[in-house]
Amino acid sequence: MMIRGGTSKGAYFLASDLPPDAEARDRLILSIMGSPDSRQVDGLGGAHPLTSKVAIVSPSPQPGCDVDFLFGQVLVAEPRIDVTPNCGNILAGIGPFAIERGLVPATDPVTRVRVRTLNTGTIAELAVQTPGGRVRYGGEARIDGVPGTAAPIAVAFMDAAGSVCGRLLPTGNTVDRVAGVDATLIDNGMPVVVLAAESVSRTGYEPRDVLDGDAELKRRLEEIRLKAGRLMGLGDVRAKVVPKMALVAPPAAGGSVCTRSFIPHECHASIGVFAAVTVATACILPGSPAARVARVPDGPEKTLSIEHPTGEFSVVLGVGGTPDAPVIERAGLLRTARLLFDGVAFAREGL
Repeated sequence: MMIRGGTSKGAYFLASDLPPDAEARDRLILSIMGSPDSRQVDGLGGAHPLTSKVAIVSPSPQPGCDVDFLFGQVLVAEPRIDVTPNCGNILAGIGPFAIERGLVPATDPVTRVRVRTLNTGTIAELAVQTPGGRVRYGGEARIDGVPGTAAPIAVAFMDAAGSVCGRLLPTGNTVDRVAGVDATLIDNGMPVVVLAAESVSRTGYEPRDVLDGDAELKRRLEEIRLKAGRLMGLGDVRAKVVPKMALVAPPAAGGSVCTRSFIPHECHASIGVFAAVTVATACILPGSPAARVARVPDGPEKTLSIEHPTGEFSVVLGVGGTPDAPVIERAGLLRTARLLFDGVAFAREGL
């Protein structure tokens, strides 16, 4: 199936339809998606990181989970699939896919699908609208970065902290000095380096295309990212898509914080799901670059509006602990998904 999940789009496969050997599986997927090629003209890929993704789904043997989900970021111009990170947008389509493929029986009016992400071990519960026992895709929910409206999918993360790095703050510090700038190295579903836009001589309000064409900024961010990757326990990250980079600035449109996210070498048109959750978490940590510029609401349950180049992304955090030592107890958000195609994909002959 081809499904739009959140602000991304990808090919969703049953694991049983793919070779069990990882190398053979990846060769097949690369052929189907059309990589390596900057246009992916000979495959299903959309010639951009946000539309060159795959999900591999199977029944979960883990008690309390319905399905297992392996996310793959298919590199557009390289013959490689990165399964290091998770993807909260593609995750949003897992519930509908599991129901459509009969892995999870639908219940009226809502079906809750418990998903274990194999990349990171993160567990999420998706609430999918299923009136009359069928997935409903049409609705009134709107998310920035996607035209029109659709049925809401509520996503609740059970244990996102330290998903890749092992703990929320891999270095144990709220702030680290990395390549001459203060940054928060953090993982609440996605390893992210969060730094003030002004620390790299930018405002944080520049249009996405301006930043995407800023070669000097990209060079500087990669310098920081390579050093941060080692500090986060990720080793040499030159060939990895994590950590992501997030520039933060004071909110400009009534939200909580303004962001410009790099994934990691292209400026995101919006911001990824787990990156948004992770940046929102950084806003809660006293003394962090994000906390210095953010407007954080009072109360134990905080809705933070994460501004990005094409709108905003609302993250709900349940916060415990104390003001000086807050503890993120849960994270949730709203996404949408739409089934685009259901059929047979063909690899190149002779593969």
